[in-house]
Order: sequence, then structure tokens, then C-alpha cells
Amino acid sequence: MCQPSPVPVEQEPLHHVVLKNDRIMVIHLTLPPGETTLYHTHSHDRIAIGLSESSTAQQEWNRDEDKPSPSTPGRITARQEDKPYTHRVHNLGATPFDVLDVEILQRPAAPTTKPIAEVAAENPSARVYKYVLAPGASSAMHTHERPYLIVAATAMQLKMTAPDGKSMAHSIGPGEFHWVESTVSHTLTNEGTSEGQIIEIELK
Repeated sequence: MCQPSPVPVEQEPLHHVVLKNDRIMVIHLTLPPGETTLYHTHSHDRIAIGLSESSTAQQEWNRDEDKPSPSTPGRITARQEDKPYTHRVHNLGATPFDVLDVEILQRPAAPTTKPIAEVAAENPSARVYKYVLAPGASSAMHTHERPYLIVAATAMQLKMTAPDGKSMAHSIGPGEFHWVESTVSHTLTNEGTSEGQIIEIELK
């Protein structure tokens, strides 16, 4: 049966809003193998972070389905939505497609800060920094002066250390995140026994 009209992304049944404030909306999608979402509309610049191994195809409203595209943990997609974008997602893989979608609700007139590290992806609303850390490895010390979302793309034992040496360590799982609005300086260290991936999405 043909879907009569698209729905806003936050109303699509498999998209679950896990955080919303005046700046961002974080949505978690878990799409079972072989399943397809309803057609849904994104109205803001957004960042998507893959959390699983799968294969998906996108289909825009009133268009044919695109070719399959692989999804892997830590895969980043940064989209600039100058007008509403309507599509649906088809999971062609044998395992669930798991992704975190971060919608930036307010686009700045111009960037207010410069990059703090190598930029993995960006759009007019945010820059994305990706840290792939081997066991025992640390990022460089860096300072966030703008609000940011820190996301675990994979499971790992993460330690964050401030310039004064004070540190905090805890185990995190894929898709776990934390929203920070204060100025923060830190290094990120992988204290686990396998490679870990951390994503930081900083608003411009």
C-alpha cells in the first residue's frame, strides 16, 4: 500500500528521539534486516553516525531506490538541508542497521570558532571530529568553546583528562552520548584492549 504522505522524522515509528533541546535533536534508528522505514522528512542540517555493519538503500520521495551503500561503525554523513529532504531507508543487510542522527535545530549566521582538530566532516551548522584510538592511545589536548555532543561509535574504556591532570574513566557502548554546553579542555584516551572510535560534533 502506498504511503499517503511523508511524516516528520521524529514521527517515523522506528526513529526514536533520545535527546531534544533548543539546539539539537538526537534520533536513534534501529532498522531490522529487510525492513523499510516510512517516508520521512528532515528539515535541518544533520550529522549521521553509523553504529553497525549493514547495507542500506535510500529512496527519495517519488524517485527510484538508490544503489546499496555499506554502513560501518563510525561512518559519518554530514548533510546540509537547505530545504526539507524526504526519503525512506531500506535495510538490505542481514543484521540491524543502527544509526544515530543528530539534527542541528539552529543554523548560525556564520561560524563562531575555528576548527580545534582535523575535521572529519562538516556542514553549515557543525564540525565533526573523529578519534580512532588504539589501545592505550590518546588524542591531543583540545578545547571546546562551543556546545558539543560526544558519541561513542564503538564500545571502549574511555578516559578523559583535563589540563590539570584530573581524569574520569568509564566504559561506554556504541551509541552512548553526552551533551556538553560548558567550555571543556581534555584529552581522550582508550584504556581498553581493542580499538575504539569517538565522535565529537561541535556546533559552529
